[in-house]
Amino acid sequence: MADQKIIVTGGAGFIGSAVVWRLNQLGYEDILIADRLDDTDKWKNLAPLRFADYIDGYDLLESLDDLKDVKTVFHLGACSSTTETDADYMIRNNYHYTQDLADWSVQNEIRFIYASSAATYGDGSAGMSDGTECLNKLRPLNLYGYSKHLFDQYAARNGLFEKIVGLKYFNVFGPNEDHKGDMRSLVNKAFGQISSTGKLQLFKSANPDYADGEFGRDFVYVKDAVDMTLHFMEGGTGGLFNVGSGRMNTWNALADAIFKALDMPRNVEFIEMPEHLRDRYQYHTQADLTRLRNAGYTAETTQLDSAVADHVRNYLIPGKHLGD
Repeated sequence: MADQKIIVTGGAGFIGSAVVWRLNQLGYEDILIADRLDDTDKWKNLAPLRFADYIDGYDLLESLDDLKDVKTVFHLGACSSTTETDADYMIRNNYHYTQDLADWSVQNEIRFIYASSAATYGDGSAGMSDGTECLNKLRPLNLYGYSKHLFDQYAARNGLFEKIVGLKYFNVFGPNEDHKGDMRSLVNKAFGQISSTGKLQLFKSANPDYADGEFGRDFVYVKDAVDMTLHFMEGGTGGLFNVGSGRMNTWNALADAIFKALDMPRNVEFIEMPEHLRDRYQYHTQADLTRLRNAGYTAETTQLDSAVADHVRNYLIPGKHLGD
């Protein structure tokens, strides 16, 4: 099947470039990457990868009628900033763009797999079970989460999940995220901070139910997230699925794993959480992987210590990207 033509939007980005890397390992090279190479070093993610062509993300929709023999679209491109406040831009970029690409794919019987987000779950009070039954009960805490939730609702309302796959990525970390600035994972940020200061700063809790450092997230290694993504490439399974480790790890546990990977003693300083984050901060996320397992994905996810060690020792310290 390695002669399939594949489109990967966001293919120069974090998860997108990791998907292309894994596709290359599986023998796929007829890949069209669509992205926006801005003023970051995102282009460095592409350098080790093999693909047929590159197109600006905004030009892709205008070129769809000229594309032939496309078998699969991985739509991973989006504005992923959780602090973006331009609603018009976010809805146009994350919602309308996805609508157009999904509708084209379905009309042409092309496999369509897109990135949703665990940010759609908001504070978690409505649960974090995937599927479409509880979509209308979810209340995202930021504009990014809402833009993703809006398309999930659109797809459910129009029966698209009979044919397409949406993936609710939890806190993905790993190689190829250097370009993301403030949106980088803590592992990536911590590496730079510890390297320059010898210590790591974490937010204090602003919630009386959680002690400092004892709230946390479902941290999933990008290599696991990619394998879960590619699981849906073949076959006709449709639906909305969580992509995570299935475990909640605290920020303290993550900090311990980072210092261990660096062979350094723990040195953590707790600082006040910024005011603008306090009312829209997720204190506990954990992916329910039941539906993913029922869809046939059986591999175990990498334990936090092992994933952090691989990321730090094999990529951050030597300054390598996936495929180098």
